[in-house]
Amino acid sequence: MSRNLDMTALRSFVTVADTGGVTRAAGYLNVTQSAVSMQLKRLEEALGQALLDRSSRTIALTPAGEQLLGYARRIVELNDEAWGRMTNQAFEGVINFGVPHDLIYPHVPRVLQRFNAEYPRIKVQLHSLYTRVLKIQLGRGEMDLILATEEQTDPGGETLLRCPLVWMGAIGGQAWKARPLRFATVNHCIFRRPAIEALDRAGIDWENGVDSISDMAVEASISADLAVNAQLQVAVPRGCEMIRHGGALPDLPLYKVNMYLGEGPRAALARRLAVFVRQAYGAQEAGSAAA
Repeated sequence: MSRNLDMTALRSFVTVADTGGVTRAAGYLNVTQSAVSMQLKRLEEALGQALLDRSSRTIALTPAGEQLLGYARRIVELNDEAWGRMTNQAFEGVINFGVPHDLIYPHVPRVLQRFNAEYPRIKVQLHSLYTRVLKIQLGRGEMDLILATEEQTDPGGETLLRCPLVWMGAIGGQAWKARPLRFATVNHCIFRRPAIEALDRAGIDWENGVDSISDMAVEASISADLAVNAQLQVAVPRGCEMIRHGGALPDLPLYKVNMYLGEGPRAALARRLAVFVRQAYGAQEAGSAAA
């Protein structure tokens, strides 16, 4: 009896799990739906276990499928890494990678460095824009891979990290104690609405602390202890810190860091970059769990 797992079948299984369905997975893999279904059936027969629960309209993983997914993802990523290392001269081109300002650190520089070492003939063009704009550009084919900060995950998205919003202020600052509270943010920031709604529900008077379209201007005002802001806990910039307010400020919602791949002619290159992004956030999740 063969003890070798079929790489094509594993890739189909991971893609179905990531995209939520055979149809979308077939589109990502550029094969027919019947081919994906056949590969999944072959994998289930090889393992002697059902991996997908097909009893409802949406496909879900069985307990055995959930157990296999982690292994399958690692096997596929290691395969792609080895393939890329041995054949990187065959890959060249340009990838447009979109990342919101607050997600560039800490992972993106290291991801770009690793990717360039593995694929020196692929140029990554980094774009720092708001999530809303990046998703529009992805839909128009102008972006090949984007990261997004969202409360939910749209179809085709992959959640890399779940992280709470926190109140952010100057290191050792006192601005968060003032009333009305001086709140600083750019108008298009996705965290502006939930932060203001939380303050209103808590009955806390507030006022605009900064009138700017510049993220750097907002960060400068906060680090100078002139105002506070709402930010992902993992993305608090240097010169600022999470405010430990002891309940004086309201709790903020949980957000997701999601990754979306484009479907254009550079999709294969973007998938290779996505492997490095996924690994970076996977290491962060593991570190958070250990802590």
